[in-house]
Amino acid sequence: MNMNFSFYNPTDIIFGSGRLAELGGRRMPGRKALLLMSNGKSAKVSGAYERTLEQLRRAGVEVAEFAEIMQNPVKDVVMRGAAFAKANGCDFIVALGGGAVLDSAVAISAMAANPGDLWDYVNGGTGKGQPLQHAGLPIVTITLTAGTGSEINCWGVISNPETHEKIGFGDPSLVPVLAVVDPELMRSVPPKYTAYQGFDALFHNTEVMMSSGVNILSETLALSAIENIARYLPAAVRDGNDLQAREHVAYGSTLAGMTMQLTSTTAQHSMEHAMSAYHPQLPHGAGLIMISKAFAQFFIDRHACDEQFVKMARVMGMPQADKAQDFITALGRLQADCGVADLKMSDYGIQKSEFMTLAVNARQTMGGLFLANPCPMSDEECAGIFEAAYR
Repeated sequence: MNMNFSFYNPTDIIFGSGRLAELGGRRMPGRKALLLMSNGKSAKVSGAYERTLEQLRRAGVEVAEFAEIMQNPVKDVVMRGAAFAKANGCDFIVALGGGAVLDSAVAISAMAANPGDLWDYVNGGTGKGQPLQHAGLPIVTITLTAGTGSEINCWGVISNPETHEKIGFGDPSLVPVLAVVDPELMRSVPPKYTAYQGFDALFHNTEVMMSSGVNILSETLALSAIENIARYLPAAVRDGNDLQAREHVAYGSTLAGMTMQLTSTTAQHSMEHAMSAYHPQLPHGAGLIMISKAFAQFFIDRHACDEQFVKMARVMGMPQADKAQDFITALGRLQADCGVADLKMSDYGIQKSEFMTLAVNARQTMGGLFLANPCPMSDEECAGIFEAAYR
């Protein structure tokens, strides 16, 4: 076991049901907030919108609303959000929403304080990889989903439709200063999206377990998260008002924000980002589910990290697990229990002829995650995983 780790995450986390009510009593990092939301209705349907406005009024904060963030957010919307923040004199951001909103907050924070275009600062693909000239606007996050862990880290994934690139962007100066994780706000998430988001959180942690950089702390946190998500996600999918289930899945998701600070995820995420870069209607979590068993099987066949797979299978409901293949069994059962075992790439327009294009795109845009794989994976082998997962 690797005993070395570095961990710095200065986010003040307010976790627990009903704890949004404490926001108004906290010191805010500015006087006028860009209230960042999706272009959907989730914040208002859940009641989070009105409750957040009430808390910000209590804190003496003015608000300018920007509600244009879509699933798989794109560069142009980020730039519009940054321009809106500057035009309205916003000195911090309140990100109210799911993973897309939280990811966008990181990029908008940077571009509201820096010149040029977002892709000037993106590393990978056609990004220019320039360092930020100025720290971004402070960020307060209020997550409405349990999926990404983005509420407590400095990374966001943004798409550039013109180049078919979906790339992670971030900087340590962009870590949120305050995060509210209130599972009461998640009860209105529909079942299928509860499943997609929950599996995204699960895979953040399973990939950390598989990663060549796993260490004693990231493994400890990841196993706790995997155990809680595997046990409670089916209940959250069946009954969104099951607050106990929502709490435990949210716990696993927030832990993912920590494990990913300690240890990189693997190429499973690079591969899905390529899928949804070319097919933006594909939900990120759904894409991860589609390739998950074939991706894990690649490393099981090569005995790259057998012990890690056994550890995960044991906390996923198979306490007597003694072989790596048991992880595939446990994962398949969980997907069936959550109603997502039959997702098909072909339903989102993905064709077999794209596999090598997707494999090359995954490495070109987010090649760093391939370095975290427990053994090497060529472009041909990556395309083979897409083929093995295809339906």
